[in-house]
This record gives sequence, structure tokens and C-alpha cells, in this order.
Amino acid sequence: MSPLVARLLLLVCLALPLHGVEKVRNRGYRKDPDADKLGSCLQGPAGTPGREGNPGANGIPGTPGIPGRDGLKGEKGECINEVFEEPWRPNYKQCAWNSLNYGIDLGKVADCTFTKLRSDSALRVLFSGSLRLKCKNACCQRWYFTFNGAECTGPLPIESIIYLDQGSPEFNSTINIHRTSSVEGLCEGVKSGLVDVAVWVGTCADYPRGDASTGWNSVSRIIIEELPK
Repeated sequence: MSPLVARLLLLVCLALPLHGVEKVRNRGYRKDPDADKLGSCLQGPAGTPGREGNPGANGIPGTPGIPGRDGLKGEKGECINEVFEEPWRPNYKQCAWNSLNYGIDLGKVADCTFTKLRSDSALRVLFSGSLRLKCKNACCQRWYFTFNGAECTGPLPIESIIYLDQGSPEFNSTINIHRTSSVEGLCEGVKSGLVDVAVWVGTCADYPRGDASTGWNSVSRIIIEELPK
């Protein structure tokens, strides 16, 4: 018999008894079913809740949602055009005369040409000067403004009157008093451009005229000013 075969037989003889011992051990070991019951403990009362922990760090932003659908169509809006106007600049003029001494009873007394810049503005006019009316019987005279030959219609004429009753029969004389007076007003509706502003003297309705005088021995003036509405 060769040495290799002899060694193999020896190993087989040694391994068989060990295998039998392992089976005997397995058969002899039995687990007691009440072992877990005897070894466990009863559950005690719940403990005090712990304090709140520190806030956690912000999470990662989520992905964008799906875009919503289009809303209902709105109503048609109104178109508003903005108008930017230039700032208002003063526009005025004065014409003056020294001692007009104009003794007419009917007609133009004086005039002054003015350049009106806007059509939607108003004209303020003023005449200041000495006026007089003289008559033996009752009389009335009227001083008034015209614009390019026509009286103001926006809204009404600009005028001033003097009425004189008959003179005193006791002294057989007439009153002859010269007083500085004024004729003043606002006129709307006058177009832009050159405007001939004039002062006239005329009669009053239903009264006879007398002996009128304008600008005696003093300064007379016309002042014209353009004003915004």
C-alpha cells in the first residue's frame, strides 16, 4: 500500500467519530419554551417628554410647479392722451396818455393794440381817467370797451355810465365836475392774435346825451392783461 492511500484512510477514520458526536449534541439540546417568559421584565411608566430639538436646516427648494392656464380676457380700456402744456407766462400791456382832453360825445376815445397768445384765455381790461358829463336837463353818457370793433359778449359788455339830473334852477347853472373814474372787466371768447382794444363814449338807452369829456388835465391809461381760464 502506498503512503498516500494510507494517509487518506487515516483522515477518514478520524473524521467519522467527530461527526457522530455533533449529532448527539444536537439531539440532546432542547430549548425551554418558558425561558423567555422567566427572563423578561414588566414595562415601567412612560418617562417625561424631552424638550424640543433645534430647528432643522432648510430643505432643498422643490421643482417649479406647472404654469396655470390663462385668465379671462379683460374689458377694453379707454385711451387717454396726456397733454403737456407750457407753463403760463404773464402777458400784459399798458397804453397811457397825458391830458387827452377829448371832448367828443359820441365815438372812439382811445385804443391800444394787444397780442393775445391763446384762444382759451380771457382778457382783463381797465381804463382809468377823468370823466365828466354836463347838461341843463337830465342826461346820460356811457363809456365802454370794444374788441376789434365789437363789444364783449363773453359774458356781457364792459361799461360804465354817468347819469346827471337837471341843473339847479335856483342858481341857473349846470354841474361841471371832472372825476377820475374807471371802466373795468373780463372778456372771454376773444380769438388769439392782434386785438384792437378801444374805449368809446356813447349814449344810454332812453336818455338824451349831454356834454361829455374824457381825460381832462390828467393821465389816462388802458391796461390789458391776458389771464388763464
